[in-house]
Amino acid sequence: MANSEPKPEAIKLNAAALKRLAPGIRVPTYQREGLPDSIVHIGVGGFHRAHQAVYLDDLLHQPGNREWGMVGVGLLNHDARIRDAMRSQDCLYALVERGASGESARIIGSIIDFMFGPEGSEAVLEKMASLNCRIVSLTITEGGYYVNSGTGEFAADHPDIKRDLANPGQPTCSFGYLVEALDRRRKRGLAPFTVMSCDNMQSNGDVTKKMLTAFAHLRDPALGRWVADNVAFPNAMVDRITPATTDEHRALTREKFGIDDAWPVMTEPFKQWVIEDHFSQGRPAWDKVGAQMVADVLPYEKMKIRLLNASHQAMCYIGMLVGHTLAHETMEDPRIRKLVQTMMDVEVTPHLPAVPGIDLAEYKKTLIERFANPTIRDQLARIGTEGSARIPKFVLPSVIDALPRGAPVKLMAFTVAAWFRYLTGKDDNGNPMPINDPLEARITEAARRGGADATAMLSLSELFGDELPKANPFSQEVARALKSFYEKGAKATLESYVGG
Repeated sequence: MANSEPKPEAIKLNAAALKRLAPGIRVPTYQREGLPDSIVHIGVGGFHRAHQAVYLDDLLHQPGNREWGMVGVGLLNHDARIRDAMRSQDCLYALVERGASGESARIIGSIIDFMFGPEGSEAVLEKMASLNCRIVSLTITEGGYYVNSGTGEFAADHPDIKRDLANPGQPTCSFGYLVEALDRRRKRGLAPFTVMSCDNMQSNGDVTKKMLTAFAHLRDPALGRWVADNVAFPNAMVDRITPATTDEHRALTREKFGIDDAWPVMTEPFKQWVIEDHFSQGRPAWDKVGAQMVADVLPYEKMKIRLLNASHQAMCYIGMLVGHTLAHETMEDPRIRKLVQTMMDVEVTPHLPAVPGIDLAEYKKTLIERFANPTIRDQLARIGTEGSARIPKFVLPSVIDALPRGAPVKLMAFTVAAWFRYLTGKDDNGNPMPINDPLEARITEAARRGGADATAMLSLSELFGDELPKANPFSQEVARALKSFYEKGAKATLESYVGG
C-alpha cells in the first residue's frame, strides 16, 4: 500500500525556526545580533535580495567582516507589503536558485532591519545621517533618478522633486531622503556616506552624482557644491535575472523546501557584480565573495546594458504582442530567438569596446541560455515595466552610436515600434497587456492617439531628444515597422523582419 502520510507542515520562517529547517538548507551561521547598520539600502525588491544582500551574506559567513550590516528601507506606499513580510520573519528570507541542475534553497540574513519611510521619515533620515551609516545603496529602478532621457539633464519639474524641495525636512522620494540626510551630516561635521547605485544604467554612479547634485543645488547652492566635492558615487554593473515573486513561488518554497516564507526570492545560479573601487568610508570586502573591483566599470556596463537589457526589451514587447507571457517561451519561438541573436550580433556588438577578461561571443551564448532557462519563469510583463526609462537607456545608445557610421538599426527600430504598439494595452486578439510605467498616462495617450503613425511617440522629446525623431534611417524604420504592426499584425511583422 502506498505511503499516504501527509507531509509535515512547512515551518514559518523566523530566527527561532532556523535550527528546525531541513539539513540541506544553508542558514546564517554568523551572529546577526550586534551587526552595525553601516549600509542603508533603499529599494528592497527581489533583485536586491537576490544580489547585493547575497554577496553580503556570503561575506558575513567569513570571519573578520562584522563591521558591515544592512538596513533595508522602503519609501513607496506599496513597500508596506515587503515591510510586513520582512518584519514577520526577523528580516530573513529564502533564496531559491533554479537552474538546469536543479533547485536549492538558502536563508539570507544580511538584512538586519527594515524601515518604512511613509510611517516614519524622521527615523529613516536619522539612520542615514548617523555616524554608523557609511554606504547608502540604491535599487530604485531606472525611472527613479529623475533623468530627462531626451536631454540627459535633471528633471527638475517632476512633481516628486517640487514636493521635496518645498518640504525638505519631510521628504517622500529617494533623492529627498538622500539630500536631507547628507545636509544633516554636513551641518554636524560628519563625513558623507557613499552613494552607490545598483540600478541598470550606463555610468550609474556618474548619473546619480549629476542628478543628485543638481537636486541639492536647487535646494541650496552651498549644499550642492559640498555634495559634488565630497560624496563618492562609484559606478557599478549588476546582473542576475530575478523574476517577481508569485504565489506559485511561495507554494514551491513551502512544498519542496518546507519553508513558509511570505516573500521568497527565485533567481538563476548566475550572478555578477563589477564595482569601481571608489568609496569614501571604506567598503565590505565584496571581492572575497566574487565581486570584481575595477578602476573602470564602463566596458562591463556597456556590455551588459546593451546586450542583456536591450535584448530583454527586444523580446518582451513583441513576445507579449504575439501571445507569450514568459521569457523562456520567447526563446522557444525561433523568430524571437533570431531577432534577439541578430540584434546582438549585427546591431549592438560592433559598437562595444573590448571588455577585459570577457569573450563577447561566449557571453552572448550564455545570455541566450539564461533567457531560455525554463525554471526561472520570468514574466515578460516584469521585463517590460518602465519602458519609458529602459528604452532610452538600453536600446537608444546603440542607435545613437550606429547612425553616424551608417550602421544598421533595423531591429532596434523594430523593438521601439513594438513598444509603441504594446502601449495601446491590447494585443492583436484584444487581450489586455499589463503596463507599468511612471509616464503611463502620457505615453499610452500618445501611443493610442498616434496609432499607426509613429510621430506622436517619437515627438516625446524627454524620451527621444530632438535629433532622433528627425528623418533618418532609425525614425523611418520605426515608422515602417509600426505601420506594419497595425496593417499586418504582430506575427506577420515579426516574420517580415527576421524571416518565417
